[in-house]
Amino acid sequence: MLDEDSYAVLRTLMVFALEGSTVRSAILVATTAAKPHPRTCGWTVHSGWLHPMDTAAFRHAVSPCPGVSAVQREVYGAPTLPQIPYTDEESPRA
Repeated sequence: MLDEDSYAVLRTLMVFALEGSTVRSAILVATTAAKPHPRTCGWTVHSGWLHPMDTAAFRHAVSPCPGVSAVQREVYGAPTLPQIPYTDEESPRA
């Protein structure tokens, strides 16, 4: 759960990544608080939107290194998020 300040930081980072004028690529990782194995999925940010990451590549990226004590996450495929197209008047890239 995020407090108001943490949510404001997350919102600012998401807008910065999605706006696209300075960020070439980014990754968003969502993890539940479930115990003992939180669930997690990820999206890449490119072309102004969130795209599901390849599940196998994401699983490899979030797996702890051998010999390191870390929480084991249950990785699942990120859902595809619909993108509502801008009209010409609304487009930040116009």
